[in-house]
Amino acid sequence: MVTKFMLVKENFKPRHDDVILVTHPKSSTTWLKALAFAIVNRSSFESIDASHHPLLTQNPQHLVPFVGAQGGNLDYLETLPSPRLLTTHLPLSLLPSTVTTMGCHIIYLCREPKDAFISRWHFDNKIAQGAKINIDTTFTMFLEGCSPFGPFWDHYLQYWKESLKRPRDVLFLRYEEIVFDPLKVVRDLAGFIGVPFTEEEVKSGVDQEVVRLCSFKALSDLDINRNGGVERAEGKIFIAYSVLFRQGKTGDWVNHMSKDMGEKLDQLVEDKFKGSGLKF
Repeated sequence: MVTKFMLVKENFKPRHDDVILVTHPKSSTTWLKALAFAIVNRSSFESIDASHHPLLTQNPQHLVPFVGAQGGNLDYLETLPSPRLLTTHLPLSLLPSTVTTMGCHIIYLCREPKDAFISRWHFDNKIAQGAKINIDTTFTMFLEGCSPFGPFWDHYLQYWKESLKRPRDVLFLRYEEIVFDPLKVVRDLAGFIGVPFTEEEVKSGVDQEVVRLCSFKALSDLDINRNGGVERAEGKIFIAYSVLFRQGKTGDWVNHMSKDMGEKLDQLVEDKFKGSGLKF
């Protein structure tokens, strides 16, 4: 996997007008993809909620390509017309340095660490072939930073610090912000990307239609997301799209983690983020 990541750093060619969605795994990548896709492509459809809208028949994971997915899609990305809407889980340190110098727009989404851990644990259990994954063992690994994309605290902080240095090019979002006020986030996203909603669009409720179309309930109820899926690991793993939609809530960690586990993770977060200004 490291080799595949290095291929991205060495061979991915950013463009100045790229919009790159970045998430740490299980921070609602699917939701962010849906929102960004609907915002960027809204002029291509007579109505956001038209029956032929791609989000009604295709999963957001399919509509917004990953940078470095399966390690071999870089040639495909070169064929896409500009401006490209892309996504990745890679930390900033594993992306080409030109991503930060060419003017690419980066939208980073992360999640309260305890909820992010529980979401990942549920996801791994659903796709695991064999015995149930023990939460205590997984929790210990999470605290030690064991992840294909590095420790979550390094991942968060790399993009957080970059957003402080270059706020016009890097937008840092928390999952909880979208849950609390999705309409505000949709408007902020549109403005940041450079396609703000016009006064006429706001009056006609286009921004609200984006929120509705991309809501957890709307997406999870679609046939493609209930019955479709995608193969990974060269066909060895099948990931049903339904596993990408669990609850869409915040604070669910209390139903799965002990008080002691929660306190340990809170202390780690406090230690790692101390002095950065990043809080949850």
